[in-house]
Amino acid sequence: MNNNKQILDIFHKAENKNTIPSNLYSKYDVKKGLRNDDGTGVVVGLTRICDVTGYTLDENGNKKDVPGELYYRGFPLEKLYDRVATSNRTGYEDVCFLLLNGYLPSSKEREVLKQYLRENYFLPEEFLAENILKSSSYDMMNKIQRSILLLYSEDENPDDPSIDNYLQQGLSIIAKLPAIMVYCYQAKRHTMDNQSLVIHPQRDDMDLAESFLYLLKGEGNYTDEEVRILDLMMILHADHGIGNNSTFASLVVASTQTDIYSAFTAAVGSLKGPRHGGANITCRDMMQTVIADIGTDATDEEIEVVCQKMLEKQYFDKSGLIYGMGHAVYTLSDPRSVILMKNAGAIAEQKDRVEEFEFYKRFADIATKLVKEAKGKNVCANVDFYSGFIYDMLGIPEELYTPIFVLSRAIGWLAHNLEDKININRIMRPAGLYVGDDKLE
Repeated sequence: MNNNKQILDIFHKAENKNTIPSNLYSKYDVKKGLRNDDGTGVVVGLTRICDVTGYTLDENGNKKDVPGELYYRGFPLEKLYDRVATSNRTGYEDVCFLLLNGYLPSSKEREVLKQYLRENYFLPEEFLAENILKSSSYDMMNKIQRSILLLYSEDENPDDPSIDNYLQQGLSIIAKLPAIMVYCYQAKRHTMDNQSLVIHPQRDDMDLAESFLYLLKGEGNYTDEEVRILDLMMILHADHGIGNNSTFASLVVASTQTDIYSAFTAAVGSLKGPRHGGANITCRDMMQTVIADIGTDATDEEIEVVCQKMLEKQYFDKSGLIYGMGHAVYTLSDPRSVILMKNAGAIAEQKDRVEEFEFYKRFADIATKLVKEAKGKNVCANVDFYSGFIYDMLGIPEELYTPIFVLSRAIGWLAHNLEDKININRIMRPAGLYVGDDKLE
């Protein structure tokens, strides 16, 4: 018997020592996963940055499901989207300014922020050659974590926890993310997939969304409409309150007064997980599997059979989950998904993929109905359901789906960490109750 099996056998034999009876959670009123019994989140902080609404509570504390709303500094997401959709410019930088400062920028203030970001686009000298191209990873998120940590050694004042320094550091990291993401992808593609190494030189005359597409595809290989759609995706993912896992992870780490590179790296690690940012890839893989098996012309009954098999742990990854369905807060609808569905339809017409889009819509309707029947609560298609489909239509490789989430959400991490430093500035130290054996001799 090898040592690997022995150590595992020992651990599993002692499994009862690690199992806590479920009734103890109720007995001591401890919330599993910081969730109340009705699925609502335990309130762990106050914020003026972002509000997520998927239900209300009546005077007796009973939960009532309502259509989802997402507010950035009091502005409804759909209004911010309409503002960008009816203009001739991108809007993600405006949202960055809004999340940081609490109001939308003037034209002069917008240019100040854009110029600051562009001045920080470029990676340090030799960073690409020494830190990205010399080593690669099958998973982009791990490589992005490593690259962010390596920026620490390029910072002349990395451990200064002051608010001014933290703001400048955070914006500098965000500015460098498009290059880090794309170059890490190209390194992986060359080293592990045996493809040609393509490195487009950095430029400082583009907004973040276009900078990403330029570095990925090269000049002339993307359209203004593709820039607009990616900019929209970034706006939708920019923030989701204190309670989302990656923001909370960054807040916990940053509360120790460690450096911002460590805090951002923790958030990236959280976002990698298939229950958080990684869900867009899993959802896309699921839908490709379903379409390969039953086709986009499948009947509603055939779709229902597949969904039922997933719920019964007999299909796809046999987890019992239908990815892209349901959310921790949203019940009747996810406002991000509603906007994405409209744009997915428009892109599908341009890309001649209307039949696939219509299949997505039918699948979502059937899946939400079955999940509601199985779990006894309202669920909706979430932001991950359509995002992978849209990225695919934009010609973005699957390995970069979740990194785009990083690029988008990093401004939320920064804004919430600054808010925490201004208002609380204490180490996060929740308590746990010991329910193990009595003290032993």
